[in-house]
This record gives sequence, structure tokens and C-alpha cells, in this order.
Amino acid sequence: MTDASTGTTWLTQEAYDRLKAELEYLSGEGRADIARKIGAAREEGDLRENGGYHAAKEEQGKQEARIRQLRQLLENARVGEAPTSAEGGIVSGMVVTVDLAGDEMRFLLGSREVAGDTDIDVYSVQSPLGAAILGRKVGESSNYTAPNGKSVTVKILDAQPFGH
Repeated sequence: MTDASTGTTWLTQEAYDRLKAELEYLSGEGRADIARKIGAAREEGDLRENGGYHAAKEEQGKQEARIRQLRQLLENARVGEAPTSAEGGIVSGMVVTVDLAGDEMRFLLGSREVAGDTDIDVYSVQSPLGAAILGRKVGESSNYTAPNGKSVTVKILDAQPFGH
């Protein structure tokens, strides 16, 4: 769950542990692996035309960005149980079913990190759709402005706690 006002992200204990393990790997063994790849590519000579070197440096940049992302996420995480019902309104961490301009759509309101390796679509609370339904109750409708500038009506059909 992400609280837009504080930047706090709600995570299950399982998600927190999984992300912490990923951070520990990337910060330790993962960094060592990249350093070895860069070192081996350097030994091949001319770095300007060395595809292996450039690929390893690009991989290193992506890995460092992921390390920063994980650190920030875990520093701002709140570990706890998923919301148990939508009685108080839709919150991050719920799987929501909506009627979006005549089409039924089901997604997790929250972050990709909470979803883990499931294939459910995820919308953040900062997205136009997420912001339009956050705090609303099942049966309510709301409007939001789509990226194309058009107003879109969304009706909340169902909301359940997310479970893997």
C-alpha cells in the first residue's frame, strides 16, 4: 500500500522479506558479479568498441538504480496485514474490479513490488485511475481525466484484499 501523502508503502511480511533478500543479493554478490564482468571486459583491450564492457556497465547502472529503489522502498515500508475489507473505502493493497467506460477491469491498487511475480495488472494510487477510486466504496462511481484529455467514468464493482 502506498500512502500518497507520506510515501509509506504497505508490504506483507513475505513481500518485505523477498525485497530485502533481493537488496542484500544485489548489494553484495550482485555487485561483485558485475565488477568481475567489467574487469574481464577491460582486459580485452580497447573499451570504445568493447560490447561486453558497455553491456556490463549498462547492467551495473540498472542494478545500482534498483538498489536505490529497493532501499527507499524498504526504508518507507510499513509491514502488516492486508486490508480485510473495503467497508472503509478502497485502499492500496486491494484487488479492485471496476466498470471502466463499459469494460470490466480487475487490478491491484498498489505497487508492482506488492504484486510480486503474479501477473495481475497494477495501478498505483498516484495514477489517475488509482486516485479516482482511492477512498471510495463499492458501488460508487468517479470520474478522472485520461491521458488523452477525456473524462472517463469508473464504477467500483468489487474490492477484496490482495492475496498471492
